[in-house]
Amino acid sequence: MATFSSKLPLAALFFSSLFFHAAIAHELVCENLPMDLCAFAISSSGKRCLLETYRYGEGSAVDYQCRTSEVMVEKLAGHVETDECVMACGVDRNSVGISSDALLEPRFTAKLCSSNCYNGCPNIVDLYFNLAAGEGVFLPDLCEMQRKNPHRAMLELLSSGAAPGPVSSTSESLEVASPAASPAAAPM
Repeated sequence: MATFSSKLPLAALFFSSLFFHAAIAHELVCENLPMDLCAFAISSSGKRCLLETYRYGEGSAVDYQCRTSEVMVEKLAGHVETDECVMACGVDRNSVGISSDALLEPRFTAKLCSSNCYNGCPNIVDLYFNLAAGEGVFLPDLCEMQRKNPHRAMLELLSSGAAPGPVSSTSESLEVASPAASPAAAPM
């Protein structure tokens, strides 16, 4: 039979783990994140984390590092995207750089516009909302069109002037002002 004194260490461990998790959430620094959590994370300062490659030593060995970008996110500071959202939205945590080119892929757009992703993963939706806006495309309209006629949605995106080429890897190229309508608040 358990006594009160044997339950005390368990309770202390529980409460200390709560404080530990709160401390981690309070001070999320991109450079301290493991590589498998870097992409789609937002630092405590509100800046997006991004996975970069770098060469080290005299050889041509390539390694990865998590860096803080200059792209600010108005909400969700200290956020690490869940595995459920990564799967629902069809994104890859091992992506080095993120491009609007993914919006040209019908399977990706279908996952991004799915109700599980669009209504449940505001961080990823906000990122692609801004990338689409940079190409002159309003993501809620693209998603509506994708649901009605996926092939037509791709034609509309291409005719909008979206260039089918890689986006500059500099973080400034990702910085786009959000329109007044928040993607999470847009009717779907």
